[in-house]
Amino acid sequence: MATGTLTAERILEVTEEVLRRYGPAKATVVDVARALGVSHGSVYRHFRTKAALREAVTHRWLGRTEQALEELTAAPGPAPGKLHDWLATLFEAKRHKAGDDPELFATYNVLIDESSGVVDQHVTVLEDQVRRILEEGVSAGEFAAPDPAASARAVFAATARFHDPSYAPTWESETAEEEFEQVVGLLLRGLRP
Repeated sequence: MATGTLTAERILEVTEEVLRRYGPAKATVVDVARALGVSHGSVYRHFRTKAALREAVTHRWLGRTEQALEELTAAPGPAPGKLHDWLATLFEAKRHKAGDDPELFATYNVLIDESSGVVDQHVTVLEDQVRRILEEGVSAGEFAAPDPAASARAVFAATARFHDPSYAPTWESETAEEEFEQVVGLLLRGLRP
């Protein structure tokens, strides 16, 4: 049996390993418990159902990107550069997730389909970060956006090709970077006062 205190965080770490090894169709709570050296009941004390565990893993995975982007959002600096950097960081984070660990990325695409509430919450967090950057830009006279929330949703939708997992196969194309810069440049020009 496992030594030390079993925490939700440790369960989530091991669940990622199990998902990577077996995939979402075959990974079970028993597999997670076995990898932890505990009974499956111990896992269920932290996560009441398999669905709750999978949702928590998805939330944790998406939260890593949110945290990195929040640091950019809160950083000082001109809003146009901040928005560019925010979008570039989001694109790069998604590309790394798809390219560095394709098995886990594929697994998360399945889990994301199961956890639409988690995904909706993630999109809301990201759009809110963009809104805050736009509001800063409006306050500084760098952007013209009468409705920053609507503009944030539009920016997020316009750049979907660079962050929506369904576009992952195109992220490593020879022209992906150039296309990204063209789209972001167009958006930044459109936001000028």
